[in-house]
Parts: sequence; C-alpha cells; structure tokens
Amino acid sequence: MTEPRFEIPPAVLDGDSADVYFRRTDKILKARGLNPVVTMEIFPRDDGILCGVKEVCQLLNQASFEGELWALEEGDPFAAKQTAMRIIAPYQSFGLYETAILGILASSSGWATAARRCVEAAAGIPVISFGARHIHPKVADVMDYAAIVGGCATGSTTGGSALHGLAPSGTMPHALILIMGDTVEAARAFDEIIERDVTRIVLIDTFRDEVEESIRVAEALGEHLWGVRVDTPGERGGVTPDLIVELRQKLDLAGHKHVRIFVSSGLDPDKIRRFRERRTPIDGFGVGSYISGARPIDFTGDLREIEGRPIAKRGRLPGRQENPALKRLM
Repeated sequence: MTEPRFEIPPAVLDGDSADVYFRRTDKILKARGLNPVVTMEIFPRDDGILCGVKEVCQLLNQASFEGELWALEEGDPFAAKQTAMRIIAPYQSFGLYETAILGILASSSGWATAARRCVEAAAGIPVISFGARHIHPKVADVMDYAAIVGGCATGSTTGGSALHGLAPSGTMPHALILIMGDTVEAARAFDEIIERDVTRIVLIDTFRDEVEESIRVAEALGEHLWGVRVDTPGERGGVTPDLIVELRQKLDLAGHKHVRIFVSSGLDPDKIRRFRERRTPIDGFGVGSYISGARPIDFTGDLREIEGRPIAKRGRLPGRQENPALKRLM
C-alpha cells in the first residue's frame, strides 16, 4: 500500500473543530505554566477493524508533535476496551487534538469494520466501495480509504482510491444512458472515448430486460466488454439470484462467456451471503450505504499517567493497560 497523504483542514490544526473545553483547557494550562508529560491511552467500546492511525500520525506531525505514539496498525482487529493507541508526550503538544483523534478513529474504524463484514461474506469475490453518494463530500475520500483498509478491492472516488495508490472503479451512471437514449449507444460512446486502461463495464438495467440488454451490449462491444453491472431497483424486484443465474446462462449460450457480472443495489453482508449460499455466478459486488452509513465505533481517551505517576478517573484503571500488539509509530 502506498503511503497516503491526507488533507488535514486548517480548522483541525487550529482547534476550531475541537470540543471547546479542550481549547479552554489549553488556555488555562498555558496561563499556569503546566505542561506535564502524560500517557493517554485510547480504547474502543466495541470490537472492530482499526483505521485512521495513519491520518492521526499525519495530524500530529503537522502539529509539530514531540513524543511517542504507539498503536495497532491500520487494518488490525481490536477488541472492546483493548488499548488501541497510546500517546506519551507533553500534554499541550496533543491535548487540543483529542476530539480529532477520537473522531478519525471512530468514523474510519466504523467504515473499515463494515467493509470487512462485506468482504468476509463475499468469500473471495471482490467488493467495491460505492458509498460516496451517501456521505458528505468532505469525507468521501476518507470513507473509501477506510473501506479499502477493511478489504474492499478499491473505491468509487478518485481521491479515496488514490490514497492507496489504486485506480477508482465505476464506469457509467444511469444518467449517461438516459441522456443518450440507448444502452448500446452509451456503451459504444464509452468504448470510443474513455481511456483503454478503464475496464468496460456497462450498466444494463435502464431501458430493457437485463438479459436482453446484456446480450445487445455484448454483441456490440465484443471482446472489449469486460462485464455488465446489474443494479435493478427494488421497484422492479431488485437483483435476485435467479436473475443472475439466467443472465449467466444466456450470456454463455450466446457466446459471451468472457463477460463478467457485477452486482450492486442495496447490498449488505446478509444479501451477499445469500448470493453465495445459492452459488450465484457473480464476479463482483458494489456496496454503498451499508459501508458509508456504518455507525462510528466509539473511542475514549483516558490519561493513565502524569509524569510517570499512575492515575485515572473513577471507574477506570490507573496506569498503562498493556497490549503487546502495539507498535511504536512515532
């Protein structure tokens, strides 16, 4: 995986996006000349897949952090209440960023965990993150990045896929086909105009029966056609195993065995698993809102030591809670 470069907004570096009490704490400590070396440990409330570590490291680097950061690595599984990250540094060098650190880990780990569930359900069939349209554009690239950390083959956004050094996936929307008035005409235009390194996958549920449309497109593009995408809406019964089985058999009978079948539209791990249980001949899944709409995994940051002295709030254990899987990253 290429080393990602995240965009850290000025509002994060300036503390404008922080909970205001951290800004007030920073002001008070500076006024009193207090800047002890502390140990903060960050842990989750639920099990999951860790993501956001690289973004946290970049944030601290840009904030001129001077200290140690220990953590599980990007993509590692974690257990509830297990120490996932440890920061040892003068408090004022990172305290203002606690909100951002916890938020980065919470959202990114939630997306990565949801993606991992889909990938496990797919059992080796590639899963693509298609959730950018369901989330604010300011974080769409980070969501795709996290989905890839969770195991997706790539994402639909250029920015998110590029954070892993990958090309995005996605060829044409229904809008192109509707404007051109015919699926075959849209497919031919795509084939003529779009760069050759982009796979030719054609959406085939816009105007006609999915099987009929697939065969028309396959005959028009021949060997140039990599695959077809079935995105039948719920109003028409959705994508079903029987539909895909029929499509596969009729493509084969028509001499188009090379054409792959990619499925999208409201997928989640249960639906993917049902396709697998029926041995449905699918070559790829596109998953949208199940990943992008995943609930963030709550992370908490607790001070465990001040100047080497074990300490904790009531109900928490003082001193470092060891996790031998932590690695020093900064």
